[in-house]
Amino acid sequence: MSEPTTPGLVGLHHFAFTVRDLDASIAWYQKVFQTTPVEGTFPHYGRERTGYALLMIEPHTGITIGLHHNEGNQGEEFDEKRTGLDHIGLQVEGRDDLQAWADWLDTLGVAHSGIQRVTDPSTYSTVVFRDLDNIQLEFMAPDV
Repeated sequence: MSEPTTPGLVGLHHFAFTVRDLDASIAWYQKVFQTTPVEGTFPHYGRERTGYALLMIEPHTGITIGLHHNEGNQGEEFDEKRTGLDHIGLQVEGRDDLQAWADWLDTLGVAHSGIQRVTDPSTYSTVVFRDLDNIQLEFMAPDV
């Protein structure tokens, strides 16, 4: 009898964040990623009465970014020390792309780490920044 294997994945479909100020976050993600909004609101599964999302499509990959309004949100900033999301890492092809993103973030006035090269436990380069709710986002490139 063969060992069971997991069904395959073909990619990332979407990621979603609960945000403090939906309008400000929509404007920020549109500015940084040049997203296109999807018409309508989408219910939050299991919280249909207290929350909804607005979705945006990133133009290069087609990845959907969901920004959620939830009535239970008390306006506190995101903190990765709590259980839940820690950060989102987005892969780019190489160091030139990282530089292009760093330059883009500079143009927009978005604070970031600059290109950081990491060699342990594996080798890669990254640019780290945060959105309006303090959620950490990273652009990652393999170093070859």
